[in-house]
Amino acid sequence: MKKRTIYLMGLVTLIVFPIPTFFVLPWLHNLGISDIFQLENLSVFKVGIGIQLGVVYAFLALLFMQAPIFNEMPNRVEKVVQAMNLNLFDCIFLSLCAGIGEELLFRSGVQYYLGPLITAILFVAIHGYLNPFNWKKSLYGFIVLPFILLISYGFVTFGLWFAIAAHFSYDLVLFLVITGDKD
Repeated sequence: MKKRTIYLMGLVTLIVFPIPTFFVLPWLHNLGISDIFQLENLSVFKVGIGIQLGVVYAFLALLFMQAPIFNEMPNRVEKVVQAMNLNLFDCIFLSLCAGIGEELLFRSGVQYYLGPLITAILFVAIHGYLNPFNWKKSLYGFIVLPFILLISYGFVTFGLWFAIAAHFSYDLVLFLVITGDKD
């Protein structure tokens, strides 16, 4: 995959994904941009809890993905990430874009209407990890779904910046470990 495509995907996630949230919530619910970004809720403690959750869960997911059943999958997460040929900057950039863009869309936007449970299931399904036609691919979905549920319910208690930090650190650990393991 070309670097230009990777950066374009990251920027679309960061800039385009949150647009529905920025238009619908202010228009229908009179929420301001500062309400959506929850800047008053930003704290080192909440971000730290999110980072810890993301790092720990990423290592758990990597451990589960070593199960022999995943060897037979043609589109393993590891193979897709390795094919991207990411460097450190790419890993950080993509993790930030996904953490910010997707959490603004799903936690601040979709979850506002559908609640934590349905939003978490929808999030995992949209990523292609809950596939009724491919139960092996759904196994990864069942690994990641509890993490997304933790983010979704954690958002209710700890806010947007917790969710962004958890998502960012999860993706970053996966990217770094997988790109460092090119075997």
